[in-house]
Amino acid sequence: MSRKPTLWQRLQYWRDEIMSYGTPALVIVLTAATLALVVLTALVVYLGHLAPDQKPFAARLWQSLMHAIDPGTVAGDEGPALFLGAMFFVTVGGIFIVSALIGVLSSELDQQLERLRKGRSHVLEEGHIVILGWSPQIFTILSELMIANENRPRARIVVMADEDKVHMEDQIRERVERRGKTRIIVRSGSPIEVNDLEIVNPHHARAFIILPPQSDDPDAYVVKSALALTNSPNRRSEPYHIVTQIHDAQNMDVIRLLGKNDLIHPVLGNDLIARIMAQTARQSGLSVVYTELLNFEGDEIYLQEEPSLVGKTYGEALLAYETSTLIGLRKRDGRVLVNPPMETLIERGDRLFAISADDDTVIPDGHGAARVDVSLIRSDRRTPRPVPEKALILGWNPCLATVIRELDSYVATGSQVLVMADADLEAEIRHCERDLRHQHLAFRRGDTTDRHTLDSLRPAEFDHIIVLSYEGLPVQEADARTLVTLLHLRDIAEHQKTTFSIVSEMLDLRNRQLAEVTNVDDFIVSDHLISLMMAQLAENPDLYAVFFTIFDPKGSEIYLKPIADYVLTGQPVNGYTLVEAARRRGETAIGYRLASEHDDAGKSYGVHINPNKAHEVVFTPEDRIIVLAE
Repeated sequence: MSRKPTLWQRLQYWRDEIMSYGTPALVIVLTAATLALVVLTALVVYLGHLAPDQKPFAARLWQSLMHAIDPGTVAGDEGPALFLGAMFFVTVGGIFIVSALIGVLSSELDQQLERLRKGRSHVLEEGHIVILGWSPQIFTILSELMIANENRPRARIVVMADEDKVHMEDQIRERVERRGKTRIIVRSGSPIEVNDLEIVNPHHARAFIILPPQSDDPDAYVVKSALALTNSPNRRSEPYHIVTQIHDAQNMDVIRLLGKNDLIHPVLGNDLIARIMAQTARQSGLSVVYTELLNFEGDEIYLQEEPSLVGKTYGEALLAYETSTLIGLRKRDGRVLVNPPMETLIERGDRLFAISADDDTVIPDGHGAARVDVSLIRSDRRTPRPVPEKALILGWNPCLATVIRELDSYVATGSQVLVMADADLEAEIRHCERDLRHQHLAFRRGDTTDRHTLDSLRPAEFDHIIVLSYEGLPVQEADARTLVTLLHLRDIAEHQKTTFSIVSEMLDLRNRQLAEVTNVDDFIVSDHLISLMMAQLAENPDLYAVFFTIFDPKGSEIYLKPIADYVLTGQPVNGYTLVEAARRRGETAIGYRLASEHDDAGKSYGVHINPNKAHEVVFTPEDRIIVLAE
């Protein structure tokens, strides 16, 4: 026969039940116990006339409360023994009960501070940009987004990653310069967990950037994050705008499948960098042009409708802007045309892509045609006959095959490519060679940081040298190997008194300043360029088709051509005349590069994008015009 629980056991059970309800229940119970002790003591003293003086009940109640919360008060009491005993009783009771209440409140406060430190509180912002994941790319993206939102009074960026909140905030504070009034909010959570995503208030965000982690399979992480976001049971009905980076081209179709009901813009990172490197190897300064177009520091690309130009051709509209540069159209049926045929008609509903300082500066003045000086335009169109080229590629990473194929799209038949790396690439080289039409491909295994090995390659015999950053190494170690190779190549060029163009890939933007001592023609900081593009797309999704067209070898691309083939040198030429000279060749001029500023980082290495067309410049034969052309 079971025994009935004792009173002590029931009290213990009741205590455990209260404790299980957490801090709020404890606070209520201890507060009630304190009030009960104070009221009981005041009643005893008041009704029993224990005090030496007669005071109303409210005064006794206050006196009892002061004894409960301040033990020192009892030292000043005088009167009969029963009165002193009652005051001593309430004081001792207060020491236990009130102290326990203070302890509970202090513990709860510590827990709340710890919760804040962990970054688990919900975000209540609206119209914010959410960055999911953590990688070195985040610092460039945050910097660019703050520049883009300098004029917005309540711009908010929410960062959530499976990292310690304090660590992330310290890193951001150290490496990101605060601009404007943009506020960065950091939360800790897993971007692939639906419940954690609720922390960043995704249903009211205007854009998402998913950063791939530095792992063996970053694309799987990106796909999981996108799935968790787009398939949340609490998702909004409006489509999400998501920008991300994909490493493997085979996963592009997977990420696009997720975008049936949402706007997902994946950037194929390795392919993009490979194309830029191949194009830059043949055109010095092109990487600076891309950087100028992709960052928010200078002029950006804007899309807007211009009713005053309806009925005019694209070629006529090129001369309609003084402080902006027209580069293409988005037809009302959604087609994007970059550098379309000059006779393309601008129709009602069409929108224009233009490079400008801001969206409110894209204003046509309509007086450009009258300012063209036809006498300065060269009418002869000399097209040099293409000759075979020799390229040397040092190092290896997944971009290698794309770089080789991209070079094959531009060079003349009979060109040669030699690849040297300290890895066994024979199988990959043979596979890649089957796709080439204009180049002969060869491979040699060797240490790209060894001076004797580099000398044996005879670098002076090559037209272009591309130095790839090795994959699989820590970022700083990979950049250190690249710097050693570049220093050797510079020394070889100085000793042999010869010049050859060198394009180098860097991983960390902070190492670019160190690399400048090598006098390399172009540095391509891969993660930096990809981050710039992702920030641009997060702010303006309409630019995706424009960038895709510019970087596609089948469409119009950016070229730096001798300016002497377009206008007379040694005489003042305004921008309208430069635009007209390019227009007559079916090209869109977007700027120029001055050879005299080639080494001046403060002047963007001589690259001038979207210059004021009313200003005149005296060009030299070494200067280049920057055009969009087939």
